[in-house]
Amino acid sequence: MEHETKIRVPLWIYPSTDGEIENTYESDNCKSKSEFIEKAVKFYLGYLKQERNVNYLSPRITSSVEAVIHGSEQRLSRNLFKMAVELGKLSHMIAVDNNVDDETLQELHAMCVDEVRHINGTINFENAVRFQNDEGE
Repeated sequence: MEHETKIRVPLWIYPSTDGEIENTYESDNCKSKSEFIEKAVKFYLGYLKQERNVNYLSPRITSSVEAVIHGSEQRLSRNLFKMAVELGKLSHMIAVDNNVDDETLQELHAMCVDEVRHINGTINFENAVRFQNDEGE
């Protein structure tokens, strides 16, 4: 910019705008109204460029976040599937060794639903053992 020669351009503005420039340019450390206007134009050009950059970056960021979420969903789904298989194996092993009637099974189901709601899904084996030992006494 230092090596450029300034050019004269016609500028049409409203008198009220010119008055605001007159009252403001010195407080912005500008030596003239021309310097103030050039500074304002550069600021506005930077704003427009930034807006284009945001419009460019926004979809890129969105697609990256979506990819991370999709990967997390896939990992969670695989782990839930593996846990369901293990739980199924345990359920069948316990069912083979215990003769449980339908009424007891329904009561057990209702108790477990209430317990999981109460503990917000955080299952603790030690607490279950204590509960079962307390019930047996």
